[in-house]
Amino acid sequence: MNYRTLGRTGLKVSEIGYGAWGIGGNQWRGGADDDSLTSLRRAMELGLNFIDTALAYNEGHSERLIAQVVANAPHPMMVATKIPPKNRVWPAQPGVAIDDVFPYDYLIECTETSLRNLNVETIDLQQLHVWNPEFLERDEWRRGIEDLKSSGKVRYFGISINDHQPDSALSIIETGLIDTVQVIYNVFDQSPEKNLFPACQKNNIGVLARVPLDEGALTGKMTLDSAFEEGDFRAWYFRDGRIAQVVERVAALQKDLGEMKQSLAEVALQFCLGAEAVSTVIPGMRSLRNVESNCRVSELGSLSSNQWEVLRKHAWNKNFYQ
Repeated sequence: MNYRTLGRTGLKVSEIGYGAWGIGGNQWRGGADDDSLTSLRRAMELGLNFIDTALAYNEGHSERLIAQVVANAPHPMMVATKIPPKNRVWPAQPGVAIDDVFPYDYLIECTETSLRNLNVETIDLQQLHVWNPEFLERDEWRRGIEDLKSSGKVRYFGISINDHQPDSALSIIETGLIDTVQVIYNVFDQSPEKNLFPACQKNNIGVLARVPLDEGALTGKMTLDSAFEEGDFRAWYFRDGRIAQVVERVAALQKDLGEMKQSLAEVALQFCLGAEAVSTVIPGMRSLRNVESNCRVSELGSLSSNQWEVLRKHAWNKNFYQ
């Protein structure tokens, strides 16, 4: 496992981090807690030292599972979590007052709940789970950050950028008030490269690249017959014929790439790691097979120039979260 610096925090984080939405259950069906715990432990054995979770992942269940393994990890671990919007609306909507999303007392209350769930005294990285640049001039979230840091409950603070809106974070990056951003970045959505990544490098902001496999689309394993359980987030994400669009796009991508030693999922993760601004990539992984495959990507090195040229041509302007 290779490591990168998480922006101005100075923390050395594994290139491959652990996206822990799926292990929360509820919105991701078909998993078991025992399997999740086994996968977490195996990831740590392979050198992974960064986990990203959220209080909203099944009302803290993901955080509580992480607490069971981090205490006995083979090396120091860093855990990032997130404060959900109070109105439980993702993404943040224009014109909605911050009082309905991140009031001061709510920021403190959620952080204290996450501290109990994670069984720690300090959260390494706390994040706002949505962001609206209209919040920028309000005082509530600023005081919340300052007070949580000064009290020792939070070491560093960041934001999770709304789906496919990387430029919405440009103004807050310039303030110096945050340490990290979390953003969708993958072969299909290459938009952060234009403005966000240069701004992060200029201001020494750590970057967490989320959804690197586009919720499973870039694994290359979907077919026209793929289906998900009722209540599974993916059943909604790939609704209304979207699987057919994915199958068509991925088939074209694989054809252009030709024969490869790596799997498509590995190539997709290598693509994300090819961006110098990216500190860590956080794929979701609940099985040992996926943990071992994903962690191995850190050792594969760079993509070939031909692969880069092909991947650049397969950017796809879509938003399946709508």
